[in-house]
Amino acid sequence: MKNLNEDLKSGQLKSVYLLYGEENYLKDMYKNRLKKALIPEDDTMNLTVYRGKGVDIREVISQADTMPFFAPHRMILLESTGLFKGSAVELAEYLPRMPQETVMVFVEDEVDKRGKLYKAVKSCGRAVELGRQDAKTLTAWVLGSVKKEKKNLTRQALDLFFQKAGDDMVNISNELEKLFCYTYGRNVIDVEDIQEICTVTTENRIFDMIHAVAEKNQRKALDLYYDLLSLKEPPMRILFLIARQFNQLYQIKDLAEQGFDSGGISQRAGIQPFIVKRSLRQAERFEKAALRQAVEDCVAAEEAVKTGRLGDQLAVEMILVRYSSKQSQEASFQN
Repeated sequence: MKNLNEDLKSGQLKSVYLLYGEENYLKDMYKNRLKKALIPEDDTMNLTVYRGKGVDIREVISQADTMPFFAPHRMILLESTGLFKGSAVELAEYLPRMPQETVMVFVEDEVDKRGKLYKAVKSCGRAVELGRQDAKTLTAWVLGSVKKEKKNLTRQALDLFFQKAGDDMVNISNELEKLFCYTYGRNVIDVEDIQEICTVTTENRIFDMIHAVAEKNQRKALDLYYDLLSLKEPPMRILFLIARQFNQLYQIKDLAEQGFDSGGISQRAGIQPFIVKRSLRQAERFEKAALRQAVEDCVAAEEAVKTGRLGDQLAVEMILVRYSSKQSQEASFQN
């Protein structure tokens, strides 16, 4: 990211960029900064955009070979194409001989670093991973945004804000905008403002769901699940988040038993400090073996859905019922 910023600052841009990772806010920001640096805002002649799978590689190459129309650059933008999870040999071989007037920008969620296209981008330009940011970076970003609005945010309000907004920068940005509008005319944002206006993320609902499971409150766990379904969350995404939460709890419990404090756990596990702090108490309610088994059961449930042995909604219900039951039950997904 540092090299990308230097390119943008100096104006000395590479011929190809790959922006990838799970932080959509940063991918969109750098995509737009590259676009602004390359072509005027109203220039539609020198920008070609491809989105989604099924991109015709020969058409892309043909567009890249086209000289810009009364401008120094032509930009080819390819988003969510999936090309970096395949071979894309023809495009990989083309990049080193692409005209210097053309700049190609890829925006992807996942890439295979062993692939020829990824290696070609690394050789000809820059591959920039834009993942979730650490707590220090997010805190500085939030406080900087608050300062620009000439407001102050109490420490307790900041902690609560992250608990509700999570660590996704798109969501954080949206929640900040709501807060600024809600507190218009006031220069202090306090806990009551956060509680009143900030929306709980899906990840936080999952945390509450697992907390209900830990307390053996089956009704509450299922109610939270049905709430997510009513919000159009896909059952398989919910299952993934449940598995991730169980896995985080396992890692946190294991490291705590090794004697690490919350800061050490955060650093070694790569989990945000505010998540570690609230998860330590939750992890105490589970045996480590039970957490490991829960992760394995979630994997088995996913396999049962993919092979048609279970419906997706029922598979998640079975996980919640099993682990919120006051009497432990044997896993049956593999039977």
